[in-house]
Amino acid sequence: MSREPGISPSALEPAWRTSSYSGGQGDCVEVADNLPTVIPVRDSKRPTGPALAFSPSAWTAFVDHLR
Repeated sequence: MSREPGISPSALEPAWRTSSYSGGQGDCVEVADNLPTVIPVRDSKRPTGPALAFSPSAWTAFVDHLR
């Protein structure tokens, strides 16, 4: 059986990274900006806990406002 071309399941997994704005004191925010339609954000101390989900435009506006 051949597979149809498309998006691999691993491409739909968040690639979490620590925010560059985190101070390194253990109070870190992780963000996954590799997904095309959503930007999930979570507390690094609770990696299996809930995540907030932002649209790319809302996330960009938020980060721009912080600057």
